[in-house]
Amino acid sequence: MPELPDVTVYVEALRHRIVGQVIRRFEFVSPFLLRTVTPSAAEFEGRMVRSVERLGKRIVIGVEGDRYVIVHLMIAGRFRWLAPGKKPPGKLGLAAFGFDTGTLWLTEAGTKRRASVHLVAGRAGLAEFDRGGLEVLEADLPAFAARLRSENHTLKRALTDPRLFSGIGNAYSDEILHRARLSPLQLTSRLDDGEVAELYGAVRSRLTDWTERLRRETGDGFPEKVTAFREGMAVHGRFGKPCPDCGAPVQRIRYAENETNYCARCQTGGRLLADRGLSRLLKDDWPRSIDEL
Repeated sequence: MPELPDVTVYVEALRHRIVGQVIRRFEFVSPFLLRTVTPSAAEFEGRMVRSVERLGKRIVIGVEGDRYVIVHLMIAGRFRWLAPGKKPPGKLGLAAFGFDTGTLWLTEAGTKRRASVHLVAGRAGLAEFDRGGLEVLEADLPAFAARLRSENHTLKRALTDPRLFSGIGNAYSDEILHRARLSPLQLTSRLDDGEVAELYGAVRSRLTDWTERLRRETGDGFPEKVTAFREGMAVHGRFGKPCPDCGAPVQRIRYAENETNYCARCQTGGRLLADRGLSRLLKDDWPRSIDEL
């Protein structure tokens, strides 16, 4: 799922291309993508785009008349920008915004349709989609600490809770916790002030560094390789590969369709965290430390 760095780069690329442009065509190929009935898509045609913003992990396109298109790409949703006359993206294309300068397509790979579009009128309608998460790149340390300690959760859950922090998901939370040298299962209530400060610095550095890196990779083009698994990540998506800092094999905890990646030597003092499936299967044979593994 695109997170703060990826969504930020999307927003910047979209601003460059569509702000000040009139929507000539707004068409849904898949009716399941559109989750609202009023206002209608037809009301957006003929209106000029006034803004493109990030709202958590969502992208909000504001048009004349105080109307907003709210897009949540979920796991497999992506944007594609096609110049006039270019061939549409085929079965992957779910919705199209037609402009004089090109067409913005919303695509989604796979058979599960999770991406969504909501059309709303007025700032009040837009506010309903704000989960209230703290914008960590705009917050100081006391505000971050207060939000982190407002509820007692594991660090992994706290960082990825959109009610607590805005724009952080599975991928970058792994990278943040590796940088901070903290266990994903550490409880927020058990962090001392030094650990909170270390986590605050890791959040800001990881998100800022990756945003700048993606900007450089995109340049003046349009983001094409938006993925949760990137070369240069320390632990996310690198199960079994060496930690770039200590060389120990990266570990994982699997749950549902997600997994948490971490380095046992750097983050948990060498202790292996129990995998819900494999550790139950192996029971007494489950290794307790990275050295035992």
